Amino acid sequence: MPDAPGASRLVLDGISFSIAAGDFVSLVGPSGCGKSTLLRLIAGLDFPAAGELLVDEEKVPGPSAERGLVFQDPNLFPWLTVRRNIEAGLVARGVLQEKRHEVGDFMRLVGLEAFGSAYPHHLSGGMSQRVALARALINHPKLLLLDEPLGALDAFTRMRMQDEVLRLWENRRTTMLLVTHDIDEAIYMTDRILVMTPAPGRIDREINIDLLRPRDRTSEPFLRLRSQILEHLHLAGKIADEVSA
Repeated sequence: MPDAPGASRLVLDGISFSIAAGDFVSLVGPSGCGKSTLLRLIAGLDFPAAGELLVDEEKVPGPSAERGLVFQDPNLFPWLTVRRNIEAGLVARGVLQEKRHEVGDFMRLVGLEAFGSAYPHHLSGGMSQRVALARALINHPKLLLLDEPLGALDAFTRMRMQDEVLRLWENRRTTMLLVTHDIDEAIYMTDRILVMTPAPGRIDREINIDLLRPRDRTSEPFLRLRSQILEHLHLAGKIADEVSA
């Protein structure tokens, strides 16, 4: 039965995992299991109704430049140029004057040095996401949270952007946590996959991806991992349906 109007619903329960500095980890699971909610909690945008959330053994009091967040929608300011959109991260922290010299570096890092004066409506979806990534990275976050940042792109642009994000990660070794519905994307990009149960979401399984980069999406080891994860998610969904019946 659906929840009664105004009733509370347990979305996450007993979540605990660790990410080593410089790792690239992904979260996968069925829709509604709490993946995006977990990212918002880590980012300090939402707060748990019960219990506490610790990052580096410290409570998360709210948003922080140490935890960057990139959404599926780039959320660019349409009235600002590419350069000004990237600077917005520095303006929010009040450090624009000291850090302005870094803006050009990050525009080059994401391959947009020739588009500093362009406005968002002139950019493709992939270019817009590169601006969002640069805006998050310019704050030098300890942890970059990626909430399906490539989900709205067409298949070919998405594959190119997967390589772009990997290049940024390999260049800077920023710790990254990616939420995705795309199992292939998780295997292709990340070191470890955390598989979540249907709501209330828990970490049900951790899978280390011991494939050399660059990874071949058509290789036997890649396809074998893909089948294992899909089968696990299918079984978890069936069990959840039986319990709720």
